Amino acid sequence: MADFYEKHEIFTATEMVRDFSGILKKIGSRELERAIIVKNGHFRAVMIDYEEYEKLKNALGVLQKIYTKNKKASNGD
Repeated sequence: MADFYEKHEIFTATEMVRDFSGILKKIGSRELERAIIVKNGHFRAVMIDYEEYEKLKNALGVLQKIYTKNKKASNGD
C-alpha cells in the first residue's frame, strides 16, 4: 500500500530541531495532521497528535483481538 504525503508535512531533522515548537503547535491545532521527519534522505519518524496516537493504539488493540479470535476459530479451538 502506497502512502502519499504532502510536501508541507515533510521536515528534515534539522528543520525539526530548529522549529520543534512551531511544528508541534501546528499538529496540536490540527493545521498539520502529521510531521514526517527525514534524515539522510530517508523517512525516519512521524509525529502525530497524542489523541490520534491513542485512537490508533486502540484500533490496533481491536484488530489484534479480532485476529486472535479468527485464528482460534480457524484452528478449531
